[in-house]
Amino acid sequence: MQEETTTAPQQRFEESNFYFLKIRSMYRYMKTQHFSFWMISLYLFFEYTRPQAIFPAIDFLPWTQLLILGAMIGAFLDGTVCWVSSRANVLLIIFAIVIFISSLTAFYPEISRENYISFYSWFVIYFLIITIVNSRERFYIFIMIFILSSAKIAIGTARSWVMRGFSFTTWGLMGPKGYFQNSGELAILMLTLFPIVLLFYTQKGSKIPLHEKIFQTLFFISPMMTVMGASSRGAQIALAAQLLVLFRKKVFKIKWLLLLAMLITAGYYLLPTEQKLRFTQIGEDKTSIQRKLYWKHGWEMIKEHPVIGVGFFNFPRYYSVHYYYDMLYEQAQLPHNIFIQVGTDAGFAGLLPFSLILLYTLLAPAAYCKHRKKDDLVLLSIIGTGYGIFGFIIAGQFVTVTYYPFLWIGLSFIVAGKNILQKEQRALQVINEEYEGIEEKVEAEGKVEVEVGNKN
Repeated sequence: MQEETTTAPQQRFEESNFYFLKIRSMYRYMKTQHFSFWMISLYLFFEYTRPQAIFPAIDFLPWTQLLILGAMIGAFLDGTVCWVSSRANVLLIIFAIVIFISSLTAFYPEISRENYISFYSWFVIYFLIITIVNSRERFYIFIMIFILSSAKIAIGTARSWVMRGFSFTTWGLMGPKGYFQNSGELAILMLTLFPIVLLFYTQKGSKIPLHEKIFQTLFFISPMMTVMGASSRGAQIALAAQLLVLFRKKVFKIKWLLLLAMLITAGYYLLPTEQKLRFTQIGEDKTSIQRKLYWKHGWEMIKEHPVIGVGFFNFPRYYSVHYYYDMLYEQAQLPHNIFIQVGTDAGFAGLLPFSLILLYTLLAPAAYCKHRKKDDLVLLSIIGTGYGIFGFIIAGQFVTVTYYPFLWIGLSFIVAGKNILQKEQRALQVINEEYEGIEEKVEAEGKVEVEVGNKN
């Protein structure tokens, strides 16, 4: 990878060529792209769509690992790939170093070694995405792969909930095998999807044909339905918080107030009675009591080992040995809280950079909320991703999802998008400076000609 240099701006991105579902145009553009972009795009497709789970006949290779390897090779051959500077990079590198040290000093280092890929794969993927996805066209296609893959899951799971009559089941809804199979993780995926599509719809929905508008509507309604049917209380609380934040400035306008009231009313009536009962039992049922015990003793672990924690992924073993008297289930699980997980994994040395990464994912998108170009697709994607991670943080207080794709892929979206906007701004500044220089030169030459004419 080369150091970034200021170059002439690339061919202008005409969003009408791609937006919203111009698949043929996107494919024609993809055919002109480097091997590296194909590899990272296929990785995202295989990670989120999971065709290897849908069609077992092709599940004979480690597809995601091979595609990551292909993207790494391609990144070094792609002339457009260069280093991307970001505060997030520094924080992520510090966090990676702390995780490495905590694995060496762990109480059970063999467990840390078995699970090292749980974080370091995201470390590699993050840097591949932010360096390869480096133009508006690439960014839009990449974000659309995420949207279409996630929406496929959303529509399928929402349909399953409808077909069973909006009824309650203890397992909620099931996604494809992988990161999104369990209902809690599936619901968090939906929390990261719907804000992006909702912003596309509210800011640019009038600029697309009716059939594409219908798809957009389906793409943000289905995720909300999946969250409602997934039986995950944490995700449902996060969804409510997302809606309140998204509509915070519009709640006093009649149109938006009515829309919000309709969503809340529909959600209340669609929510199964058993799920409503679960909310009244928060803190009292067996699952809640066990989680509170995990949090209590997890905080004790952090205080007893404040610098580097008990070791990467050592929480279950350490808990079962030292707090066996507070196990309500046969085996100890992970702590069901992203902060307790990181704190026990790597102490305050890990909690500090991790918390700053989360803060970055909230503040960086928030800085664009007042931008004058509110219909810019890259900008909308950044802001929508920020809302998605906000939902992830809230839901993450009840499930153990630190080393799932939600945060790390979302972070790469934000950094890649910011890099593209900053490159355009720098290129525009160079053009303006050159234009001003030409104007000054022309003006100076004009003055000389006038002076010569006067002398003659």
